[in-house]
Amino acid sequence: MSPGLVFSGFIVGVAAQLQQSGLWPGEWYAALAALSVAMMVLLWAATARKKGSIRGTALTVVVFAALLGFGLTGWRASAFQSTTLSPALEGRDMEVTGRVLAMPQPGEDGVRFRLGIESARLNGQTVKLPPQILLGWYSGFGARDAKSLLNKEVGQDADPFELGLALQRQPQILRAGERWHMTVRLKAPHGNSNPYGFDYELWLWEQGIQATGYVRAGPHDAPPLKLSSSWEHPVERARQSVREAIYQRVENRQLAGVLAALVVGDQNAIERADWDVFRATGVAHLMSISGLHITMFAWAASLLISGLWRRSVKLTPRLCLALPASSAGALGGLFLATLYALFSGWGVPAQRTIWMLAVVVLLRQSGKQWPWLQTWLLAMAVVVVLDPWALMQAGFWLSFVAVGVLFATDSGANDVRHMEATGQFALKNAVEPAFWPQALVKPAAGLMRAAREQWVVTLALTPLSLLLFNQVSLVGLLANAVAIPWVTLLVTPLAMLGVLWAPVWDGAAWAVGLLAWFLQWLASWPLASISVAAAPLWCAVAGVLGGGLVAMRLPWHWRALGIPLLLPVLLWQPARVAPGQFELLAADIGQGDAVLVRTASHTLLYDTGPFFSRESDAGNRVLVPLLRALGERVDMLMLSHRDTDHTGGASAVLAMQPQAALLSSIEDSHELQALRKSVRCVAGQRWEWDSVTFEVLHPAAADYEVVNKSNAMSCVLRVSNGSQTALLVGDIEVPQELRLASGTDSARLKADFLLVPHHGSKSSSSAIFLDAVQPQLALAQAGYRNRFGHPVESVVARYQARGIRLIRSPQCGAATWKSLKPGNITCQRQEGQRYWHHVAAL
Repeated sequence: MSPGLVFSGFIVGVAAQLQQSGLWPGEWYAALAALSVAMMVLLWAATARKKGSIRGTALTVVVFAALLGFGLTGWRASAFQSTTLSPALEGRDMEVTGRVLAMPQPGEDGVRFRLGIESARLNGQTVKLPPQILLGWYSGFGARDAKSLLNKEVGQDADPFELGLALQRQPQILRAGERWHMTVRLKAPHGNSNPYGFDYELWLWEQGIQATGYVRAGPHDAPPLKLSSSWEHPVERARQSVREAIYQRVENRQLAGVLAALVVGDQNAIERADWDVFRATGVAHLMSISGLHITMFAWAASLLISGLWRRSVKLTPRLCLALPASSAGALGGLFLATLYALFSGWGVPAQRTIWMLAVVVLLRQSGKQWPWLQTWLLAMAVVVVLDPWALMQAGFWLSFVAVGVLFATDSGANDVRHMEATGQFALKNAVEPAFWPQALVKPAAGLMRAAREQWVVTLALTPLSLLLFNQVSLVGLLANAVAIPWVTLLVTPLAMLGVLWAPVWDGAAWAVGLLAWFLQWLASWPLASISVAAAPLWCAVAGVLGGGLVAMRLPWHWRALGIPLLLPVLLWQPARVAPGQFELLAADIGQGDAVLVRTASHTLLYDTGPFFSRESDAGNRVLVPLLRALGERVDMLMLSHRDTDHTGGASAVLAMQPQAALLSSIEDSHELQALRKSVRCVAGQRWEWDSVTFEVLHPAAADYEVVNKSNAMSCVLRVSNGSQTALLVGDIEVPQELRLASGTDSARLKADFLLVPHHGSKSSSSAIFLDAVQPQLALAQAGYRNRFGHPVESVVARYQARGIRLIRSPQCGAATWKSLKPGNITCQRQEGQRYWHHVAAL
């Protein structure tokens, strides 16, 4: 029974289980796994008796191994899902006692932390909560919301406790291991659901978190109380202390953030602007605890231990007789690398690296000489056994594809001794410490080998990167040629030595600053990175094969055959709507509006969603990745009005789309005017794209001459092809609705699709307005369990009374409506449903 068949079958089974939209009963999965194990044992016994292979054995092995992977993963998922948060407990104030499990993450508006629940009470009664929850204890958030809540247009929809929340107490310093008693308000894990978007709910699932929420610390809430402090989580406390020491020593917070990421694995410490540069230059994988850093640490540790082990002969020969120096170095390096990975936060990339190194080291020490493909599959299977959901992570595929291509294109791969250029699977430096001294003796050969490996990896991973991120750096080869040795051999060692002697961090910060200057210079080059539309999976598979073929040691006429395989992923263009038709894609951005309107050759973006913090908004989090994946070139950005839940992502979108015109009602002094001069939206403006008419219905020119609430100045856009019509209305309220419905052109309000005014606030969607519009479908873009209660029940009742189908973004996710099928709407949350996704109740 071939181990490679077992490994590959198991991985296929896990991948198949991850495609399930819902889970079966846990007993079914357990029975399936038990049956598959029994059948594989019987098959092995039958093969052993006949001393050979049985007809059809290979296929049978793959099938039963796949059933084993499917069953084990499903059983684990069912067990985990059984402890989810009860819907009856969402939005309720509960007293909880728990322990801080990990290093808290401070932010602009407070601190976020994981709490392990010990007990919970609701109205004096004990309730059951998930074992781990993710909480925010906000401060700046409250100050910002206090201002908006005092504004009448928001305050009239706010719950009575909102001002208390806005004025809540400042968060205290939290440390891992501390026990706290506090009042919290929770909700089920719920993230944005967009095409090609980040799956936040999967990330929470992988982290073992089944509820999120915030600390209630307002004037009428019992103050959070620290009960005790202990060293129950010493590694996390040590990480926090080191991070604080870095920030105390290094004044420049940008440089300090990079050092914190390299030393303790705190990627949140790196500012967004720096991440943009790192991604544009293709070195983002280096700017945290990556596999390369752990691998280099393992090599250095193994080299040191093996050297000391050899020198121990002078004192006592027993050590070397009991265990050879090479074995001691390999095992010791693996052990110390594991400790380093634990100190760095035991993130998923670090875990993958440790498990892969462990597989190779243990195989090597056992004396087994497996073919590279079998070793590769074993390492992959070990990672999947420990974390089945890693198969859904981009890093998993980037790591293993790089390894596989390097093995397949290396003439010496059959001896399973190869240094993996990306650092995720470094066999050479972990189990063959003698390689590095040889490379130092022959630097020219070492450099040539390293350059070739980087070239091979770049060729192979470019198509995969385009599939996963829709972006690839054209300067990445040059950037990595400088950054890999600089970060690995200089910055990271200095950053780690700073833990022992803080002044060393000054040198590390200087080295980071010099590298940052170089990378910023590269990122400023024209076409430093390119973006392409998201291609189908087959394009990426063809591209990876093509890149590998070009890089293989073959005659050029054979290698040239790989070039056509690279073209599909580079040239792929998604189909657009037919001339005379149009479609709307309402992104899932939480509490705010953002609607993409597309015709045959033009694109308009109506609003850009909310602002979250200085480091995050709907533009960079949702819209920029979405526009990149769709391959969109925005012709016009229309901002309905100045409220931040409509303009929050505008800066990121304008930076990505330099050609886009800006049409809005924002005032001349608005900060966005400095980025792109805005043209006022005025009733009567009209243009045509691809036989589709766009018309502004509100506000009137005279409205700009008087003082108005921002909602009253919302740009109302009518889009029509003569047969079907969509109406986008921003946050207009009853007075503006009545004016539109009673105007001379009131008949033009009739539409098939309506973007619900003001997200379903009770100040909008009047009966007269709805009777004038008479939509078939209406979409309320609002956040899940938003604090305003949008859409409010009275508004929902008005839509239901008129037979209007009301779609809500928390239940739908990103919504797509097409003029060709005006009675239908496609919901991303249903189209891409997986069992870890939250199903929001109406």
